[in-house]
Amino acid sequence: MPEDDSTTVVAKLVQNIAEIPAEQWDACAGSGNPFVSHAFLSSLEDSGCVRRETGWGPVHVVMEGDDGQLRACAPLYMKSHSRGEYIFDYGWADAYERAGGRYYPKLLSAVPFTPVTGPRLLVRPGPERERVQQQLVAALIAASEQLEIATLNVNFPTEAEWDLLGEYGFLQRTDQQFHWYNRGYGSFDDFLADLSSRKRKTIRRERRGALDAGIEIETLCGADLHEEHWDAFHAFYMDTGSRKWGTPYLNRRFFSLISERMRDRIALVMCRRDGRYIAGALNFVGDDAIYGRHWGCIEDHRFLHFEACYYQAIDFAITHGLDRVEAGAQGPHKIARGYLPTLIHSAHYIHHEGFRRAVADFLEHERREVAQDAAYLADRAPFRRSERQSLD
Repeated sequence: MPEDDSTTVVAKLVQNIAEIPAEQWDACAGSGNPFVSHAFLSSLEDSGCVRRETGWGPVHVVMEGDDGQLRACAPLYMKSHSRGEYIFDYGWADAYERAGGRYYPKLLSAVPFTPVTGPRLLVRPGPERERVQQQLVAALIAASEQLEIATLNVNFPTEAEWDLLGEYGFLQRTDQQFHWYNRGYGSFDDFLADLSSRKRKTIRRERRGALDAGIEIETLCGADLHEEHWDAFHAFYMDTGSRKWGTPYLNRRFFSLISERMRDRIALVMCRRDGRYIAGALNFVGDDAIYGRHWGCIEDHRFLHFEACYYQAIDFAITHGLDRVEAGAQGPHKIARGYLPTLIHSAHYIHHEGFRRAVADFLEHERREVAQDAAYLADRAPFRRSERQSLD
């Protein structure tokens, strides 16, 4: 690492986040995004969801000053597959290995199983922040060289980080999600007033229909969360996850750990019928957003998914003065419910020059297509024309 007249900073790899004091990590991560907190990342590791045997071997980069204080860090994993990432590179892996290369293991800086934009280059605030952040990028690249890894990927960084990574030779990729934005609404009805008449009526009908079977909905936070709720939610998560993609990523212990360590940043929507919980949606709360992460059910009821995952999150954001709702990956159907296309980013450092050129050419075309698709979908947002124009 370069030196200056103030502090020498040394980078190293750490294979267990428990080796890093939580207050030191969080001093770099900040409080805005719950997923890069020590509490969330350590819960993934301590529960066994994230470990080398599951294809997520922690090799976090940390940078310490000569005073022993953590100056910067980055969540980093050695991956033996591409599952649980939500930035899809299966085609790249297949092409590279058919050409005789070894794509796995690869390095990934991201939050496991979490398609949420947030900081990846975690740097303690201070006058040297920019310099240390640049050193952290250099340390990530050096780690890939030291470990003889073909690719280093950074998924869902902030746009500012994405720009910086591009300056260091990372290939830049875009995709889109659908987020809801709070325009100072005082109530859910205020939000509906911005929509076209037809869409407004549709959403009201869906909200009524979700409760037709006598379903009651409650949102649990903080001290209201108990193990009985996590028992029920884990059953929903396992049932729905097993039907959708085979083996769900998160185990029962993970939910107990996050409830113990970060319950004030959780909003758990639970749906009950005839005195029994039948569905739920797990959200995390940041400084300016609520993030919808997991949904599950053991009974199918029309419109209940929309109510629990989308409309309850909007209600929560309005009540708590949050700027937006991020409802996870995929889902153009969210457009009809007031969610707008929003670009998300990833960055990829590829050592093999020929492979790098091929991927760079692919990404150039893909970025144009993503931008065109986002513009097309935004034009079909359900807002009244005058309101749609004010969103541009």
